[in-house]
Amino acid sequence: MLKVGINGYGTIGKRVADAVAAQPDMTVCGVAKASPDFGADGAVRRGYPLYSARDDRVNAFREAGYELAGTSDDLIAESEVVVDAAPGGIGAENLPRYEAAGVPAIVQGKESDDLVETSFNARANFEDAEGADAVRVVSCNTTGLSRLVAPLEENYGVEKVRATLVRRGGDPDQTGRGPINDILPDPIAVPSHHGPDVNTIFPELSIDTMGLKVPATLMHMHSLNIELGSDPSSEELRELLGGESRVFVVGDDFSIDGTGKLREFARDRGRPRGDLWENCVWGESITVKDSELYMFQAIHQESDVIPENVDAIRAMTGLADKEESMRITDEALGIGLPESRESSAVVSPV
Repeated sequence: MLKVGINGYGTIGKRVADAVAAQPDMTVCGVAKASPDFGADGAVRRGYPLYSARDDRVNAFREAGYELAGTSDDLIAESEVVVDAAPGGIGAENLPRYEAAGVPAIVQGKESDDLVETSFNARANFEDAEGADAVRVVSCNTTGLSRLVAPLEENYGVEKVRATLVRRGGDPDQTGRGPINDILPDPIAVPSHHGPDVNTIFPELSIDTMGLKVPATLMHMHSLNIELGSDPSSEELRELLGGESRVFVVGDDFSIDGTGKLREFARDRGRPRGDLWENCVWGESITVKDSELYMFQAIHQESDVIPENVDAIRAMTGLADKEESMRITDEALGIGLPESRESSAVVSPV
């Protein structure tokens, strides 16, 4: 069993820890937190050894009644791989520590691509991370776009991607984020950072992106126009995307008309925290006219990168190849949702 340490136990870190714990070939050797808050309580209740991410917070944890296994330095020494899920910028500061300890490390999408050997998306470039010492799992939006581009490029060729990203103002627990009552071009300049980020996965892809931030917390929404190299039918595109394990083609008979119902659907399916690891593509929106694809997809910003972190661990350590790793991850987490009620099956929670 590969020993995986999680440095940072917030929105992403706690989900990565649970995903790693569900795998048959990995174990969580500990999680590091900066503060003794409710997240620390959750980690202890799940049985994860708890470490202080900061040396100067050790007494604060002890005063709060937590028994620590050590500091983040001790966690790094205990780990065979570290997933750094600390806030943006902290992962960059931690990378030299992992390198000095000789421990491979994964950072998240808010860190710069220049700091690592490769950016990573399991569907698109798994092999680029094989044997790497430092890998960056791209952001939630880049993950969603890369999952979509990969099968389109393989089957039809992609001439141009134009994407407008309608982004949530903050996660449900981010009380200080906004806007509260506004719609903000974010950024006003074109392109937004998302297109260049996709180019870290697909260097030759022609892609333009624009961003809007809205007063919502549930998910992001992508409005997409993609010029294809050939002219498949809308039905063929729907069948292709429906065959991708990490794409949920939302069937008409579910009557899901927005992100609120998507999250409710996930909760009804027993998904932990109501998570949606898959791209959620409205089947009815998939339209091809003269080789141009139009569609809407929703991305759950709290969870779609979680299976990518698990697959990155296997790529870096050689535990499995791409197909095997994605299969194991998907089965362990219960990834895969039916397009219609007729094909519906119970999805087991992690």
